[in-house]
Amino acid sequence: MKFLKNLIASIIMLPAFLLAVPASAEALAGSDYTVINPAQPTNTGNKIEVLEFFFYGCSHCFHLHPELAAWEKKMPKDVELVLVPTVFNPQWEPMAYTYYALEALGQLNKLHNDLYDAWNVKQRILTDEAGITDFISKFGVDKKSFSDAYHSFGVQSKITRSKQLTQTYRISGTPTVIVDGKYLINGLQPGDTIRVLRELIEKARKERTGKR
Repeated sequence: MKFLKNLIASIIMLPAFLLAVPASAEALAGSDYTVINPAQPTNTGNKIEVLEFFFYGCSHCFHLHPELAAWEKKMPKDVELVLVPTVFNPQWEPMAYTYYALEALGQLNKLHNDLYDAWNVKQRILTDEAGITDFISKFGVDKKSFSDAYHSFGVQSKITRSKQLTQTYRISGTPTVIVDGKYLINGLQPGDTIRVLRELIEKARKERTGKR
């Protein structure tokens, strides 16, 4: 008993810095993120560009989605988030077309969550235009308007751009987040992805300021 009391007393007397819970470690290149070399040009002007390469049927993207959406609502004004529907094979291509078609119709925000739920909660495999059209029409999207947008030159151009970006950044899996053309984040848990994203945005901001 005397030993136990002495042990407790010795712990109480330890310096505060030894008892403190360590804060989250700073993000490390090579483990938390990858440095892109050479850095790639961005398309957001004075704003820090954040790209998310995703696929609606990817369970990891599904789990990151609410965290990223919550972050987006509070993201700094000098940051712009750009979602890139990724095409790794022909089965993924219709969802990329769907994303850009709905964007062109101003319906993307309305159906974005529902498309994630369709794949990951309701187990709907949406890999053909007919099935997708039938699904989104239940949310009030006009079938002909959707078909026209789906097959438009503008949407085709964006699909081409998505494929080019995927090759440029050597994207091998989803979700992958790119910060300002310089840093790549993947393979982390959703909370860690957002933590590292915040740190890299601050890093990119300082680097941009240093160039002025």
